[in-house]
Amino acid sequence: MLFSDVPADSPSPEGPGGMRIVMIAPPWYEVPPRGYGGIESMLADLVDGLSRRGHDVVLIGAGRAGTSARFLCTYDPPPSERIGESMPEVVHAAKASRMVAGLGADVVHDHSTAGPLTAAARGVPTVVTCHGDVDGELVEYYRALGRDVSVVAISEAQRRVAPDLNWAGVVHNAVDTASFPFRKDKEDWVLWLGRFNPDKGVHLAIDAARAAGRRILLAGKLTEQVEKDYFDEQIKPRLGPGVEYVGEAGTARKRELLSAARCLVFPIIWAEPFGMVMIEAMACGTPVVALDRGAVPEVVVDGVTGFVLSREEDLPGAIGAVGAIRPEDCRSHVRRKFDVTVMARGYERVYRQVIAGASVSGRRAVDLALPAAPDGLMLG
Repeated sequence: MLFSDVPADSPSPEGPGGMRIVMIAPPWYEVPPRGYGGIESMLADLVDGLSRRGHDVVLIGAGRAGTSARFLCTYDPPPSERIGESMPEVVHAAKASRMVAGLGADVVHDHSTAGPLTAAARGVPTVVTCHGDVDGELVEYYRALGRDVSVVAISEAQRRVAPDLNWAGVVHNAVDTASFPFRKDKEDWVLWLGRFNPDKGVHLAIDAARAAGRRILLAGKLTEQVEKDYFDEQIKPRLGPGVEYVGEAGTARKRELLSAARCLVFPIIWAEPFGMVMIEAMACGTPVVALDRGAVPEVVVDGVTGFVLSREEDLPGAIGAVGAIRPEDCRSHVRRKFDVTVMARGYERVYRQVIAGASVSGRRAVDLALPAAPDGLMLG
């Protein structure tokens, strides 16, 4: 079931009572992040959205407290420079597991990688959002966890890749639409924003913008070795007139760029499971020109909020045609389908479903453990 399609203001069929929700963030960046951090941005919005709906949310993460939730810290400061190493994840998971034990949680929502390993020992229903590519070792990991965790997909495209996992549903990522500045009049340049990974197709964005006769600004994370190698080999030789790297964009700078750009170019060359930057751009009234991979057609309405293309050679023409897209349509699309109120409502329903399922399983386990009753008597 796609829980993101549930209207944000609809009544809960399971009842309006608040839950105590423990949210476990990855250890690498603060929530919300100061710069790059798509998961952390989503988490900050989700925590605040659930709090507004009357739930008691406890956030376990690294760095400073930055949301409305009660905050428990595992690392201060976050070990951002060690991203990709295993020990920070393991230490974070161990600390988080001990913290969860004393919180009386109704449900744990774990966004870390190593944390779900402790789910069975917690004795609390655990929901895991799959933020990455459901392929290779990650999908084997989730399969090995089995029914210890209930997995949530961030797109239908993602869930289709591994339909055998213990999926609890699909909830699209979202943004606080009101926090993104809407701008109808656009400047005469296009934008690429993200991390400099080869899968993001930054070189294709540059080539398409040049072919369309448009200046392009590049704003992205450039810290991991794979990003640096790709930048040196494919991006640096393309810099020059009409192509400018402006560094990694923080929260305020990102909104300035997204609202001013003529369009966002998103020429991914892999099956992106979602793509937060697309809804961030559209929230600013900025159309998206993207290749039809992964979740792109679930996020962008072709011809209405941008263009979804099957061929790389069509990118320049689409960049030239974005003037026909109405900024108001982009903004309203995000408010209706990808606002934080919709996401919070979707996860709320997932939590209640998982808690109810755990309760039923618990009763069955007790029933199986009871001795056979003498004739005429009923146990349990």
